[in-house]
Amino acid sequence: MISLGIDASGKVAGVALVRDGELLGEITLCLGLTHSETLLPACISLLEQAKVSIEEIDLIACTKGPGSFTGLRIAAATAKGLALERRIPILGISTLEMLKENLSYISLPIHVILDARRGQVYTGSYLGEKLLREEQACPLSEVLEFAESLEGKQIFLGDGVLRYKEEICAVLGEERLIFPEGSSLLQRASSLTLLAERKWNAGEREEFHLEYLRKPQAERQKEAGELKDFQIIEEECAEKVGKTEDRLSAKNYPV
Repeated sequence: MISLGIDASGKVAGVALVRDGELLGEITLCLGLTHSETLLPACISLLEQAKVSIEEIDLIACTKGPGSFTGLRIAAATAKGLALERRIPILGISTLEMLKENLSYISLPIHVILDARRGQVYTGSYLGEKLLREEQACPLSEVLEFAESLEGKQIFLGDGVLRYKEEICAVLGEERLIFPEGSSLLQRASSLTLLAERKWNAGEREEFHLEYLRKPQAERQKEAGELKDFQIIEEECAEKVGKTEDRLSAKNYPV
């Protein structure tokens, strides 16, 4: 079985290729470019380097959320574009569970926190394969309150650590905390793909759909009466309507 993993749920864009539980290759990019510029070329480059054709792919793994609304849609569109004609199944994996997988071999509570802005984090808490606290969007204070109820050392990972590390230490104390560094801190396409392959082989099947955990900002504003249907941009940007800038010329990528 050969599986291709695609992730663009955060600042990192990543693709990975796995054959029967063995990692063949992985590309991780954090270049400040939009994921629409990097994701598909990365998929093609990885397949070429591994000498695997798209026709040989048995499963495509894709993060279904939470995370960047735009990034999730870019990854989903890339996965569906590759899968549609060839009828390759797509298995969606929670971004939070994927991050947990980076360190799931450690027998300590793992709290994944992604910066959801507006004073909230996307979060889930795990111990091995067990879900300790459901995945949700909530204030960081609720995560820390739950963490305080647990004993011993605990792990925090995800991009929320970059923003809230001092606050986490102030509440729980540095002696109780482990903050992974480098590739273990953020999303890894290899973790996504290996996890998806295990789930697929265990019989997990689900129609692919995105799960944001909370509504987009524009939708929340509209429901609160703060946004009318035609107000799709901020007023200070109104003069830019109709102006576009080409960042990447259209290309036909052979796959």
